[in-house]
Amino acid sequence: MKIVRSAVSALGLASTASAFFVQQPQTATVLHSSSYFGSPNEPPPEPQITAAAFANQAGAGQLRTSGGPRGDKVENIWDSLSPVTVQGGSLRTWSFTTHTVERVQVLMKTEGRPLNANIELWHGPDNTPQKVAVYLEDGNLRPFSAVIETPRGHNAVAIYNTGHLEFPLSACVEAELSNGGGAAGLGAATKSLSEMSTSKTVQGGAIHTIPFAPAVESVALLLKTDGRPLNARIELLQGPNNNKQIMEIYTEDGLERPFYAVIETPGVGNVVRVVNTATVEFPLTASVEPYLVTPGAEGYASEYDRGWDESANSFYFLNP
Repeated sequence: MKIVRSAVSALGLASTASAFFVQQPQTATVLHSSSYFGSPNEPPPEPQITAAAFANQAGAGQLRTSGGPRGDKVENIWDSLSPVTVQGGSLRTWSFTTHTVERVQVLMKTEGRPLNANIELWHGPDNTPQKVAVYLEDGNLRPFSAVIETPRGHNAVAIYNTGHLEFPLSACVEAELSNGGGAAGLGAATKSLSEMSTSKTVQGGAIHTIPFAPAVESVALLLKTDGRPLNARIELLQGPNNNKQIMEIYTEDGLERPFYAVIETPGVGNVVRVVNTATVEFPLTASVEPYLVTPGAEGYASEYDRGWDESANSFYFLNP
């Protein structure tokens, strides 16, 4: 039996410009990713809203708007996705111009090799309000999952594989729409974690560490500020100086665009370390809680006994 918390299943510096395939919004806008070696003269297919229409095409991935609350292991979520392969050294973009896309879920993994990628949110010309650099020691054992806020439309998400050609990655971007469509529950998961967890203020230059019991299989993490910029580094350690995952995050406004991610923590001795890399004038608030817990396992604690109510889009306590 698994006890499942929040509803997210889940970023970026690109050195070259990408050709954008832009569609006009319909009921919901579904736009296609492009690569920097793609042809800008080739028109994209017509957008479809049904889940069955989201199939991969040569040279182009798609922004999904199907799904629902993601209350499952991150690796299991990939069974319903149509990922795009991003070769080492290449760039893929997912662009959308409608305000109905309020946030997107970004997922990345490999076939067991290391993953190095930069993810950017582009909002207008020469405006990059959010960046995340990601390193994974094993992109299959610990796939990447995070949420990027995309307010006010005219946004694009860019994923740049900074690894060598021998290290491709699979990526997928899934949208949540303001009319309730798409991956509904991403915003509710972020809000619920913020309200129910015990947050910690991390001053500029300070370090906050959180160890987890072996029963905790994954961790939900939320970073935000009071409106000031956010600069942080998140590390997953399994033993002294043994980094299994690193995320370096920049957000222009940590209140409007908080950073929410799910970190897989298989094995024992897992510690999440939050480092505020900004100066002392820029504190941040960190909420780090168990996401998926195996009851009855060694190290299991009753305070982790929570679940996710899909109908209410909120957490509930099994043992209040």
